[in-house]
Amino acid sequence: MAQQIELTNTVNESQLGKRLDQVIAELYPDYSRSRIKEWILNGMVSVEGEVVDKPRTKMMGGEALQVKAEIEDEVRWVAQDIPLNIVYEDDDIIVINKPRDFVVHPGAGTPDGTVLNALLHHCPSLAEVPRAGIVHRLDKDTTGLMVVAKTIQAQTRLVRALQKRKITREYEAIAMGKMTGGGTIEKPIGRHATKRICMAVHELGKPAITHYRVAEHFREHTRLVLRLETGRTHQIRVHMSYLSHPLIGDAIYGGRPRPPRHASDELIQALRAFDRQALHARMLRLAHPITGEVMEWHAPLPNDMVAMIEILRTDRTENAEDEY
Repeated sequence: MAQQIELTNTVNESQLGKRLDQVIAELYPDYSRSRIKEWILNGMVSVEGEVVDKPRTKMMGGEALQVKAEIEDEVRWVAQDIPLNIVYEDDDIIVINKPRDFVVHPGAGTPDGTVLNALLHHCPSLAEVPRAGIVHRLDKDTTGLMVVAKTIQAQTRLVRALQKRKITREYEAIAMGKMTGGGTIEKPIGRHATKRICMAVHELGKPAITHYRVAEHFREHTRLVLRLETGRTHQIRVHMSYLSHPLIGDAIYGGRPRPPRHASDELIQALRAFDRQALHARMLRLAHPITGEVMEWHAPLPNDMVAMIEILRTDRTENAEDEY
């Protein structure tokens, strides 16, 4: 089933000379520009009773507008009773703490069993929201906080806030090698030239900005806190690999085990056994899409990263004299 919507309005006199798609976007800010353009191109918009299918049509001011459109439900996805770790929920948003080995969105090779399928079971009305309200994603094996919109209005506003870089996302990671200080990586990211599942720093890619600071030094590893300004696929993993400091456990981007000199058997085994990128979305801060209230959530480090940090601390203590 599709959700039927009908909107009527009058072009403001102040909108004289503006394009039809701009006018509708201003009158109905809770719908995205791409959706509005699609409505116009599909003949769902009338001006003074006449269908207008050209988004760039200039308005004179005072015209009667009518939109008769459909928003398709995501019927191809099934609701599945999969547990969710819900950190916060109200009428408009859900914040979850995602575990490892949990794909966010169905795709090639993962038709179901995802966060999206779990959301549809938890909140069936999400079938009426594109992508079941998912606003941003985490990689399958990245843990931590995600926000989901429960309405189209909330989703549109959250997406806009992301685009304007008004949502703060802070991560914690354990990287290979000794890093002396923090900084900012501003390198565009695009699809890898030969490895289809990989991304890479690429001058023709999309802009990508990652801020990072050192939280703790180990002998040959570094604990980091990172903040994203942009949200490219695998962004932190790609940027850290570009700096020659890939994340522990990230075999795709070069984080294979590199035990330091005189490492204990415990550390060697722990590094070999760590089978996911050591990356956790630990803090999320945003203005609530409906109330405007600034809200912030924190998710504690998962057990595997806590254990790895403890082993690295022990190694640092036991080999302190090697530092000099």
